Amino acid sequence: MAEPISEAAQVFGQRVKARRHELGESQEELADASGLHWTFVGQVERGRRNISLHNILKLAAGLQIDPGELVRGLSMSEERQRS
Repeated sequence: MAEPISEAAQVFGQRVKARRHELGESQEELADASGLHWTFVGQVERGRRNISLHNILKLAAGLQIDPGELVRGLSMSEERQRS
């Protein structure tokens, strides 16, 4: 399995997944609520996407959460070197 692109992306994805589970939704349901494709949601949850601000806002709306909750405490120092 491919590695997350960074620690920050991995943590962000874990937060998205945890909130989705709190809501009892599937990736497909979250994708529909967010206006995104379900494969994109899966990649975000696995930390495999460098997500834009626009899509952070879409996911937060679909998750019924403030976008700040998804990014709070993340920093560039958590970025991994890509080989």
